[in-house]
Amino acid sequence: MGGTAPQTVVMKFGGTSVADGDRIRAAAKRIVDAKEAGSRVVAVLSARGKTTDELISLAYEVSDRPHPREMDMMLSTGERISCALAAMVINDLGHEAESLTGSQAGIVTDTSHTKARILDVRTERIERLLDAGRIVLVAGFQGTSASLRSDDGEYEIHGNVTTLGRGGSDTTAVAIAAALGADVCEIYTDVAGVYSADPRLVPGAAKLPVVSFEEMLEMSASGAGVLQLRSVEYARNHDVRIHCRSSFDDGPGTFVLTEEETMERPLVTAVTHSTEDARITLTRLPDRPGVAGRVLSVLADANVNVDMIIQNEPESGDGRADMSFTVPRTDLDSAREALAPLKAELEIGEIATDPAMGKVSLVGAGMRTHPGVAAKTFTVLGEAGVNIEMISTSPIKISCVVREDDVPTAVRELHRAFELGADGIQPEEPRGHDHRSKVT
Repeated sequence: MGGTAPQTVVMKFGGTSVADGDRIRAAAKRIVDAKEAGSRVVAVLSARGKTTDELISLAYEVSDRPHPREMDMMLSTGERISCALAAMVINDLGHEAESLTGSQAGIVTDTSHTKARILDVRTERIERLLDAGRIVLVAGFQGTSASLRSDDGEYEIHGNVTTLGRGGSDTTAVAIAAALGADVCEIYTDVAGVYSADPRLVPGAAKLPVVSFEEMLEMSASGAGVLQLRSVEYARNHDVRIHCRSSFDDGPGTFVLTEEETMERPLVTAVTHSTEDARITLTRLPDRPGVAGRVLSVLADANVNVDMIIQNEPESGDGRADMSFTVPRTDLDSAREALAPLKAELEIGEIATDPAMGKVSLVGAGMRTHPGVAAKTFTVLGEAGVNIEMISTSPIKISCVVREDDVPTAVRELHRAFELGADGIQPEEPRGHDHRSKVT
């Protein structure tokens, strides 16, 4: 009679989890423990500590606008170092480990250097190593470039090194877990899970035992740094169970699951924030069909992500309007450069920028069925003296763009007003509505 098939676990360790020799040894020991417990183990590692920041600084020492392809060549080295070091430790502990680059692991991406998207994961090599009883270590954040040849997904590999952007190791781990059909993807960081707010701003923030994919998507898009947005999208689309845990203790973390698995959710789950936003305002924009599409197309072509968008109706008789939108601060120069030719083409009045913007968001699946959350949010911020510059909503999120300096006050006041501290976050209940918060 055949035994039960061994569990396949993908374990991802962030930069703080492998920041020095002791932490690499601790991560390697945790990987070995999972192997000795009977699991087939793939570990995805980030670059050590501030390595990526240091590599970026090196690039700007020699170039004001480093070439994206060469940036990827350089930035990909940090994760490879982490994997090689961890493999050495695991081998010393008596287990066979093999480290792989993203390309060797079969991570195929598009050609967008520094912000590449995964097209495919070819797991043959990983599976051969797992079948041979080895622990596989994969350098996160990177892959090899390819171009699509047809709409049915066929592609031609170019072989250039690509990177997936900040937090890309999360996406690497989730993509490998999906391709292998792993039982769980464990994300190890320096925090114990997902919290109701950033504990650095709100010391009383509560750890959440469970969040839904939809809530986690909105939280990641709104500034929560625990998981990269694309990794959550990938996990939801491929039904990958995520467990966010601390590298430094063995306690349970936060599971990210489907809404069906999370059952009833509280009204507001968390307050998230970002202090890395910039606002661009185009004045005297022609108010005619196709203009907004033209503006956003040039930004998309420049690989600039646009978040909130507001366009007012023209009040003057010349049919001119203003459009404002937010972009990541790191994309501001690229956005300005992309928009510059439109000034003459569309006879835009001015392209004004403000790099000192922040965003605070309330996220909660319970908002769908409870009125009054927006009114309470705006009232709380007004009473705290925080001016709201832009507003965006979805069925489970309310986001407000505010001045960067006002973000800490906004986060603390909203967390307090919606009672999201440890006493307000109750364990998941499979039945009933007793734990739902109420707007008062």
